[in-house]
Amino acid sequence: MSEFRLTQISDTHLARIRPTLIANFEAVAEHIDATRPELVLNSGDVAFDGPNSRADLEFAKSLHAALPVDCRYLPGNHDIGDNPTAVGTPPTEPATEENCDAFRAIVGEDRWCFEAAGWRFIGLNSLIMNTGLDSEAEQFDWLASQLGNVNGKPVALFLHKPLFLNLPDDAELAETAIRYVPQPARCRLIEMFGAVDWRLVGSGHVHQRRDFTHRGVRHVWAPSVGFMIPDHMQDVIGIKETGIVEYRFRPDSFEVRHVRAKGQVDISLDALLAEMAAD
Repeated sequence: MSEFRLTQISDTHLARIRPTLIANFEAVAEHIDATRPELVLNSGDVAFDGPNSRADLEFAKSLHAALPVDCRYLPGNHDIGDNPTAVGTPPTEPATEENCDAFRAIVGEDRWCFEAAGWRFIGLNSLIMNTGLDSEAEQFDWLASQLGNVNGKPVALFLHKPLFLNLPDDAELAETAIRYVPQPARCRLIEMFGAVDWRLVGSGHVHQRRDFTHRGVRHVWAPSVGFMIPDHMQDVIGIKETGIVEYRFRPDSFEVRHVRAKGQVDISLDALLAEMAAD
């Protein structure tokens, strides 16, 4: 394959009882039907409340299964729970092995590796990092084996949480640490990928579109398919809008296109919370 087209969607937050979020997903589904990439990747927060509602995971998977192209998935904090950080309060919904098992059983693999168009693609479960769970150690061992046989191919990494805001050694702050891969897992990841031809890291989670390059690695933050977070709840880092990201990979190069599907609307979390309160 000389060209590989991948569409990244993220933070769909799907549940049968959230029709406004379903409508945004349906707009994206129509766009995917029209463009027909080789693969759709949901980079996490597939479901609205996976840790407490297996039905949300099942409903989200059913909508993805209806898409006309293959899908891969990565878990988000709203799918399996969150990871602890060195600063700030512990997560109210911590990531657990039970939740990881449910995600894998209902949605799909929570880590994966494949090759296309001369590239090695690696997807990681970022929510088990820094947890001390057995699956965290297993994932790092698995990653080491995958990176050990890249054989010079360029590498693209996908995960739910961005690695960092601006720099790998950004200080963790209590109010924002949950946005990024926590230390010391972050440092370990960057060191491991430093041994290969690492070109790209794609993430979601922050509900803001952002695109920058640091030391030859392009960092692409996909916005949420579902909703945006108002300024009084979250500072502005990138662009607050709903949308998706389209990639076109060729041997030794890639292109990124930031798009919005026709019919996608910028639902505010304020409006979503009001809708939930009226239920």
